[in-house]
Amino acid sequence: VQLQASGGGLVQTGGSLRLSCAASGSIFSIALMAWYRQAPGQQREFVAQISSGGSTNYAPSVKGRFTISRDNSKNTLYLQMNSLKPDDTGVYYCYAYLAPERYWGQGTLVTVSS
Repeated sequence: VQLQASGGGLVQTGGSLRLSCAASGSIFSIALMAWYRQAPGQQREFVAQISSGGSTNYAPSVKGRFTISRDNSKNTLYLQMNSLKPDDTGVYYCYAYLAPERYWGQGTLVTVSS
């Protein structure tokens, strides 16, 4: 499985971005998909996840501002990010989990200016 994230960029505080993650392979529709992020000098942290059935879970810091979704027909994962803050700056990685395998994408950089 290969994961290709895109959609990052530079945005002002309060702005919006939509990240996409295109997945190759046939497991996408049955895998747990997630977004993680890593700020400069910090550890990678969980942002949001969506199950194969569409159940979602969010980190408290993004709940109410970010929305994770998936289109199984396109093998694509999305992250709609609204009301962005400087603390949201980092490299965003998409992640797939189907026991016992875990897969990471290459990351896309999001920079929120104050």
